[in-house]
Amino acid sequence: MSIALAYTVSGHASELEQLIQGCIRNERGAQEKLYHLFYPRMMALVKRYIDHSEQAEEVLNNGFLRAFQKVGQYNFQGSFEGWLRKIVFHAVADYVKQNTRYANNVVLVEKDQSVENGHAEKLYYDQLLKLVQELPDATRNVFNMYVMEGFTHKEISNLIGISEGTSKWHLSEGRRILKEKIERMELHLKM
Repeated sequence: MSIALAYTVSGHASELEQLIQGCIRNERGAQEKLYHLFYPRMMALVKRYIDHSEQAEEVLNNGFLRAFQKVGQYNFQGSFEGWLRKIVFHAVADYVKQNTRYANNVVLVEKDQSVENGHAEKLYYDQLLKLVQELPDATRNVFNMYVMEGFTHKEISNLIGISEGTSKWHLSEGRRILKEKIERMELHLKM
């Protein structure tokens, strides 16, 4: 059981609810506990998009700062982790928008290509994540938003300020590059 789930025990007011109430009152101790409680999961989210540790830490801290400023808007309906995740993701999207140069003139859309299941099944999660991290920044960000977060091309275009066609191109390009890398790994493993 994860730490976050352990805090959702029912009763008068769960420890998570008490931490949230403390954050609403701007209590530093409650903020620190909440930060440490959700740090691993939120950092995993940020690391999907930003592979440099210092930038990832900065973006995550900006996300938590925004969350602490808006915590009074949380209405205790639905998952707090989901609410926090959305705020941290917007911090990531803002960073990507400001720090990634997108080629606005790229609007070609290739037909979606899929990687054969046999190749992907043989790769471990960490290896796949490493391959995704090696994608060019813009392509990696769109790929993660579409594949990992489930955003549509329209949502991606609105979040990071690119056209839907450019979003589709980056997704297609990411798939193509990953397929080539996986196939090269497969050939290397057979030798």
